Amino acid sequence: MGKFFSDFKEFAMRGNVVDMAVGVVIGAAFGKIVSSLVSEVIMPAVGLLTGGVNFADLKWVIKAATVDAAGTEIPEVAIGYGAFVQAILDFLIIAFCIFVLIRMLMKLKKKEEVVEEEAAPAAPTQEQLLTEIRDILKERD
Repeated sequence: MGKFFSDFKEFAMRGNVVDMAVGVVIGAAFGKIVSSLVSEVIMPAVGLLTGGVNFADLKWVIKAATVDAAGTEIPEVAIGYGAFVQAILDFLIIAFCIFVLIRMLMKLKKKEEVVEEEAAPAAPTQEQLLTEIRDILKERD
């Protein structure tokens, strides 16, 4: 049992696992920010442009609410496609932000690779290597 926990501790403390956990937490917080941006800023502006439509309230009523003979209210059955539109907008904004972030990281990585290539000394030619080998062999004799 002790080996199991030590293996788990080793796994959990690896850099990649910790980085992934931090990414998940930051991603969840970022998702909340984007959801708030969409529902509180973007969708009201879009609603204003479309004549005051509140997208959160958009729905397709399959069966209207009714009251039965006993006086109990039976709620309506509806498909809330307005909330779905907002969720799609959330997804598109998050996907765009991730795309931009990854693109920036790739550009930075390419710049680092170019700097490393420039900083690395040129590899010796085959002729230089053969000359060095010949000189070493002459010194041995």
